[in-house]
Order: sequence, then structure tokens, then C-alpha cells
Amino acid sequence: MITLCGITLSNYYNKVKLALLEKGISFTEERVATGSKAEAVLAATPLGKVPFIRVDGQTLCESQVIVDYLEARYPQPPLLPADPLAAAKVRELATFVDLHLELVARELYAQAFFGGTVSDGTRERVRKLLTKNIAGFKRLAKFSPYLAGDSFTLADCSGWVSLPLVAMATKSVLGEDLLAAAGIDWKTYAKLVGERPSAQKVAADRKADQASKG
Repeated sequence: MITLCGITLSNYYNKVKLALLEKGISFTEERVATGSKAEAVLAATPLGKVPFIRVDGQTLCESQVIVDYLEARYPQPPLLPADPLAAAKVRELATFVDLHLELVARELYAQAFFGGTVSDGTRERVRKLLTKNIAGFKRLAKFSPYLAGDSFTLADCSGWVSLPLVAMATKSVLGEDLLAAAGIDWKTYAKLVGERPSAQKVAADRKADQASKG
């Protein structure tokens, strides 16, 4: 049995959860706060980040590593194409979303979602870098209707949980949804993926968890 550890507020936790649900893998969930200094947590995820999983007496951290493991161990139903190059193109998209969009926009989250502030310098640096990176992402993403083409893939596990955050954070802090400004119709895409039972489960669990902490 796999245990998924982390918090529903984490988009990367939900990225892994979405993959687990899409594949129909049995799993349990264990609430672990990000940034924990507990030795048992650091032994599993040395930087204290979530998510991580417990499986077969071992642990595994980093969301992309985890979903790649799930794909290798549970190949059906596939979330990667059989062709190695096509599979690599899916991972390319996931990497672009995770590293070049979400990780950059994350610098705005303190102000966008948590009541903090970011400096003028940070805002301008993030705007400049995201504008460049979104243009690059637009060259790779197909949105036909999914990121990599006509099938739901691991790229969508990244895209669905993170693209709305990029859009909302830039709208809130920079005064402009940089994805929409670049001509990316992320709302239609998010709605499409959001109709999948797996995504509905992820969204409902996140909403219920947040409501319970009221």
C-alpha cells in the first residue's frame, strides 16, 4: 500500500494524488506539514518539502520522481505514450510547468495568497522571467485539448494543479494574468480537466480540508 504524505493545499501533493487516482492505485493519505523539522520527516524528505510517499518500507520524495515511479510500477492505464520520445515530450511539458512557470510564480504567493508582501524588485524580476518562460511554454503546449495532445498525461497532472496558481498570482500581484495575456486559454483547459472524476475528487478533498480549518 502506498501512503501519500503532505497537505491538500500543496499543488505538488495534488499532482501526485491526481496521478494515483487516474491510475486507480490504492493509497492512503497522511497529513504532514511542509517544512517539518521532525527527524522522521527529514529522513523521508530531506528538505522538509511535501509530498513524499511511503511504499514497501521505503520513502520517495519529489513529485515528478514519484509520478515517474508510479508510471513505471503501474503502467496501466498509461499516463505516458509508449514511444520513448513522445513520453519525453510529456515530461518536457511537466518540467516547463513545474520549474519555469510555477516555481517562478511561487515568489508571488506570499502576497497573492497569504497576506504578505513582495518587493518591487521581485515583482519586476518575476514579470520579466515569466513573460519569457510563458512564451516558451506556449511553443511546447498543444492544448488539443490536453497539454501534450488528445490524451490526458502526466503533463496534465502538473498543468491542472499549477497553471491556475500562476494565473491568479500574477493577476493579484502584477495586475495582469500573464497566461491569458500571452493568449493561453487556461480556464477552458482547467475546466476540461476539472470534469474528470479524479480532478473532482482532488478539488473536493482540498475544499473540505480547508473548510475544516475554517
